[in-house]
Amino acid sequence: MGDLFDILIIDDNSPDGTASIVEELQKKFPNQLFMLKRATKSGLGTAYIAGFKWALSKSYEYVFEMDADFSHNPDDLLRLREACISNADLAVGSRYITGVNVVNWPMGRVLMSYFASAYVRCITGMKVRDTTAGFKCYRRIVLENIALDKIKFKGYAFQIEMKFTTWKMGFNVVEVPIIFTDRKHGHSKMTGGIFSEAVFGVLKLKIYSWFRKYSKHTS
Repeated sequence: MGDLFDILIIDDNSPDGTASIVEELQKKFPNQLFMLKRATKSGLGTAYIAGFKWALSKSYEYVFEMDADFSHNPDDLLRLREACISNADLAVGSRYITGVNVVNWPMGRVLMSYFASAYVRCITGMKVRDTTAGFKCYRRIVLENIALDKIKFKGYAFQIEMKFTTWKMGFNVVEVPIIFTDRKHGHSKMTGGIFSEAVFGVLKLKIYSWFRKYSKHTS
């Protein structure tokens, strides 16, 4: 796998020494391991967008996003890539396409995530089962056509907005079943504010979509 994938780490001045560790590893993998260092934490969404822009400035045809705590199995990168080579424009590593495939989460967290996705499907009309998934592979053309600077949300709703935007633009979104294993160390960044952003953000996305559709019909 090392010959197939390059790795970009986005470090928002992490206090756990991530940057120092990456810098040491870069000596061993100078042409495969890269890092973007940002001075402050500016939100999940802005970190991913910075990474997308970095990838688009290179020659990558497939761009992945994933957690760096092994909640996402690196072996599944090959399966997401194969889905995009086959027919997907966006391949989503899905926890819910074949049931509930989550390990080490408390039941309350599982139910919140599962029903959040059901809520998003109901409001938006998307058929994606795992609307909040953060393990994905984009074909380059998708990111080139999304106005990344106009993506509104920075937290939990960012994952939803990117899928919704991709879907509304007519790209093919395919779910690939994965098993999600929660981190053994560290803490979740899920907060009440982030969850509220997702709940109300979905309504804003739908209203904005209606407004744009209405404007086109009346212009």
